[in-house]
Amino acid sequence: MNEAKPKLIEGGVFSDHRGSLQFVNDFDMAVVKRMYFTTHPSTETIRAWQGHQIESRWFFCVKGTFKVKLVKIDDWENPSDNCEVFEFTLNESTPQVLYIPNGFANGFKAETENSKLMIMSNYGLGEIEDDHYRFDSNKWVNWEQ
Repeated sequence: MNEAKPKLIEGGVFSDHRGSLQFVNDFDMAVVKRMYFTTHPSTETIRAWQGHQIESRWFFCVKGTFKVKLVKIDDWENPSDNCEVFEFTLNESTPQVLYIPNGFANGFKAETENSKLMIMSNYGLGEIEDDHYRFDSNKWVNWEQ
């Protein structure tokens, strides 16, 4: 059983007369096999809940702000309603990578219009089968809070 917990991998910013440089040097990308972006033109859009038993993910906010919520799934066929919810805020001005280990479902919502999220995975597209689970968006949280 996977006991890994979600965590923020902190980065930093360097600025001088030439501009600024954001970095997340402690993020080891050796296991990342693919990445993609999702943009939310509206703050009303909620992408929840999707999870993976095998696949892990990493989120990085490229533009705007996202509220990200995660739950550790206790039963993939019939998860309980009281799974612990982990909450994170990702913002373009704070370079951080959110690690989401396998065994978790995630949901996210833009806090500012036209927010853009980079999502990375440790598996290539089609490399594993039947590892995508979806649950009702209101199962564990009220997204309006």
